[in-house]
Amino acid sequence: MSIDAILEKAVAGERLTMDDAVRLYEVDENDEVQLNKLGEAADTMMKKWHPDPITTFVIGRNVNYTNFCDTYCRFCAFYRPPGHEEGYVLSDEEIFKKIQETVDVGGTEILMQGGTNPNLEFSYYTDLLRNIKKRFPDITMHSFSPAEIYKMMEVSGLSLEEVLQELKDAGLDSLPGGGAEILTEENRKAVSRLKIDWLQWIDCMKAAKKVGMHGTATMVIGFGESNEERALHLQRVRDAQDETNCFLAFISWTFQPDNTRMKGEKITPNGYLKNVAISRLFLDNVPNFQSSWVTMGPETGKRSLHFGCNDFGSTMIEENVVSAAGTTHKVNNNRALDIIREAGKKPAVRDTKYNTLHVFEEHERASRDFEMQN
Repeated sequence: MSIDAILEKAVAGERLTMDDAVRLYEVDENDEVQLNKLGEAADTMMKKWHPDPITTFVIGRNVNYTNFCDTYCRFCAFYRPPGHEEGYVLSDEEIFKKIQETVDVGGTEILMQGGTNPNLEFSYYTDLLRNIKKRFPDITMHSFSPAEIYKMMEVSGLSLEEVLQELKDAGLDSLPGGGAEILTEENRKAVSRLKIDWLQWIDCMKAAKKVGMHGTATMVIGFGESNEERALHLQRVRDAQDETNCFLAFISWTFQPDNTRMKGEKITPNGYLKNVAISRLFLDNVPNFQSSWVTMGPETGKRSLHFGCNDFGSTMIEENVVSAAGTTHKVNNNRALDIIREAGKKPAVRDTKYNTLHVFEEHERASRDFEMQN
């Protein structure tokens, strides 16, 4: 089938197949005509979900509570092995200080993630969540990736659902979809042989929905995966969403090889945009797509708002994992407003569940601003 026929099929509301996705991935990213066709079709699909020209973002902070990790992913520049002199576990007071700084600039979301630390008992997480909620009852804890959840199962002896239920009872609000990378076993074994497998990742997101939490789905390209593997990743996300409606959003980004133990493909901005567009066309059941300006930079982030993204993600006060690999793009509140407006959109602040909290008028500025701290 021709590219044009596949795009017409998607825009008409007919589901794409894996073969269709593979064919779209074969588009030359340097062919601006074909690339823009992908973008236009993805933009049309986005507007079916979000007809108003509004791009949302959330004010949040990444709190990386520990960098000790026994998963040893080859692509990660952030982790330190257990016992390493450069490893750390943040004290509760340090975490409270970071949250207070977030609240002080109007932040509503804490994305708390860390390594799979074998020396932290399960009570560490539940006690920390309860103490956070006592001090900051209105903050949304969008925290702990599936790999961390499985480490909690290991140290506690509890089942997957029991761990998620206890975390929710303690104050966890939703589950980020970090660690999906590429959801094929061949690729996962090549880049991180000790990490949870693709089915465990999917099962965790389904179980989170079962206990009353939503999550997000993610995808990292540039690990040397084939077009067929990328298509299979999208199929597995779409199947899980059909079954449980567990994903509020989809976020893809690119592997950052600097400072890691792994060589990989440095995906170009056009390669990233192509992946965003294909994902939007294929994942017809996921409402929100985030732009990955953290890895790609603000200018590509701006362009992604015409390739299927309706959301600018988080104007993160702090981010340590991607920056450890040498990528340090920074965006504060008012810069986010400018970028969104430059894309021809109207900016709006949202919460973690994608409810709009405030739409900014034409020349309105954020009352409080910050620079991302490292």
